Amino acid sequence: MEIKGMIFHSRKEFVVDHFGEEAWNRVVNALPSEDRELLGEIILTAKWYPFDVGSRLDKAIVDVLGGGNASIFRQIGAASAQTSLTRVHKTFLTPGDPQAFMKKSGIIYKFYYDRGRREYQETGPNSGVVTTYDAETFSEPDCLTVIGWYEEALRMCGAENVVGIEEECRAKGGKVCRYRFQWEI
Repeated sequence: MEIKGMIFHSRKEFVVDHFGEEAWNRVVNALPSEDRELLGEIILTAKWYPFDVGSRLDKAIVDVLGGGNASIFRQIGAASAQTSLTRVHKTFLTPGDPQAFMKKSGIIYKFYYDRGRREYQETGPNSGVVTTYDAETFSEPDCLTVIGWYEEALRMCGAENVVGIEEECRAKGGKVCRYRFQWEI
């Protein structure tokens, strides 16, 4: 499975903005040499890269900066939404209509991952469930990033008091990755 280079960019941007360039260098130095080489090259946001490299990068961020706690990825997801949805993917936003935005989950997924699919089911006027199916690879940090990304995206659409809850995760033995979101307008 492959992921877009944009994911690497958002990770680096978050680490540098919140911890500094030296922290990014510590994270990269914790990676195997082939990953360090890849991340030392110019990463193209629209190019596909191996998911495994992203997974190892996420583990290094957790180990080096998160003290073993993956919750930092919720913040990384929110920062990534701010970056991508104010720049290259701003057309996905639907200010004033969070449900319309959430209904684009399947389309948005294809911009970040090359395998699997994501579906959205509306469960109420201000709630719904996002489910990822058939992804060949998965990780706990990636799921936390997804939650943070959608929470921030919903706020960017005008939602308030947004709550995202992971109901099932393949990295924890589930059959799918499922996230429940609710918000107020």
